This record gives sequence, C-alpha cells and structure tokens, in this order.
Amino acid sequence: MADDRGDFARSMGIATSGLRAQAGRMRVISENIANADSTAQTAGGDPYRRKVPTFTSTLDRALDAKTVSLGRVKPDTSDFRVKYEPSNPAADAAGNVKYPNVNPLIEMTDMRDAQRSYEANLNIISATRRMIQRTLDILKA
Repeated sequence: MADDRGDFARSMGIATSGLRAQAGRMRVISENIANADSTAQTAGGDPYRRKVPTFTSTLDRALDAKTVSLGRVKPDTSDFRVKYEPSNPAADAAGNVKYPNVNPLIEMTDMRDAQRSYEANLNIISATRRMIQRTLDILKA
C-alpha cells in the first residue's frame, strides 16, 4: 500500500508541474497575441518582440520523479514585419513602420497545443483522484 500512495503522489506531482508549465506557456502566448499589432512608442523604434517560452526538467527528490517547469522566456530574434505607412506616428524617416514578429496563426496553434497539454495533465489528476477514492471505498468496505 505504501508504494501505491507514492505512485499516486508521484502522478499528481508530475501532472501538477505540467499544469503550471502549460499555464505559464499560455500566459506568454496570450501576451504575444495581445501585442500582435502594436507599434513602437517612438518613430522608427522597435515594436514588441515575440516571446518564446522554454521548459526545464528537474528531479523532484521528494517525489523521486522528473517534473517540468516553465524555463526562461526568450525573445524571438526573427525580423519584424515592415509596412509602408508614412502617416503612422511610429513611421521612420522613410515612412516604414515596424510591426511585431508575431504571427497570430502560429500563436493560436501554439495556444491550442498548450490547452490540450493542460487538459491532458488535468485528466491525469482527475483519474488519479478517482483511483484514490476507489481505493478508499474498497478499504471502507
């Protein structure tokens, strides 16, 4: 029975770390989407730069299992989109405006992937809770 409790705790701990990591990923993606069409505050300046979440894996000694967490959020170094808009206050001397290097389609695809991963971890937690409840019901009988 002691091994089962450890397995239950391990499953819950791993899934919980996945939930936290995916929630952080969704926050970063949401920020990217919110800034997809923003421009620089000053004429000719750089606009918002897309952020890319990373993950790190660590050994949780209490669980004796590897868990995941949101790692560093890195800037995407790809080029900004440039449009000729001489009347825009953010335009440079040539009339070009830099827009963020955010592609909303990619962000929405990433968001859906993060949501599915979040849901999968949530399902693991729910299934583990059901197994714990069934075990308790059996022990009560």
